[in-house]
Amino acid sequence: MSLIKSASTVGGATLGSRLLGFVRDVMVAAVIGTGPVADAFFVAFRLPNMFRSIFAEGAFNAAFVPLFAKRYEGDGIEAAQRFAEEALAALAATLLGLTILAMIAMPLVVGVLAPGFADHPDKFAKAVEYGRVTFPYLILISLAALQAAILNSLGRFLPGAAAPILLNICMIAALLILVPAMDDPGLALSWGVAAAGVTQFFYLLISCSRAGVCLRFRLPKITPGVRRLVTLGIPGVISGGIMQVNLTIGTVI
Repeated sequence: MSLIKSASTVGGATLGSRLLGFVRDVMVAAVIGTGPVADAFFVAFRLPNMFRSIFAEGAFNAAFVPLFAKRYEGDGIEAAQRFAEEALAALAATLLGLTILAMIAMPLVVGVLAPGFADHPDKFAKAVEYGRVTFPYLILISLAALQAAILNSLGRFLPGAAAPILLNICMIAALLILVPAMDDPGLALSWGVAAAGVTQFFYLLISCSRAGVCLRFRLPKITPGVRRLVTLGIPGVISGGIMQVNLTIGTVI
């Protein structure tokens, strides 16, 4: 019965997210349509999602959940929380470095992902600008994925499944509030994505606190637990990277 209830919870939240995502896509199509702004935004939005899929959700969760659950069952919640904080610090430091590097080299990144934009300077410039606004979403959504993994390990499935709804809500709010107030609808949507990262992170942080796991930020250290996490996560990063390469080639085309 518990399995059915959990599956229904995740399925219902996912269905709600998909329906709201459909509304979001209809509104995006109505507001920015097709053209250089839409092309630049979707390329910029693709960037953090690509790296998130490689480093965070799939590979990281697959490695983190069993290690966290083992600590929780064997050593108690305090040991499990300490391991989660070590993983949080290591992940945050890695993604912060990647984000800074990507924002500095954004023209090169856009040139690789969308080489056709080079023939359209205005579209290229917009993609670079939007990319610098949306890329920090990678850090926040990856840390949110870690918190969702913690909650899943504790048998609390609703917050992690409902978090994507907040992305759709923030983007719809950007369409309704920011787009009329700004000259560039693509930039307004980009700020909506950034706001969604902040919203999802704090929503799951509060959910973890309510579940009894009050995460604190530590200085990143290569502890035995982090080393084991990296070792288990490498195969997932490789397999996820291969899939993302295929999707990236599709974006290039």
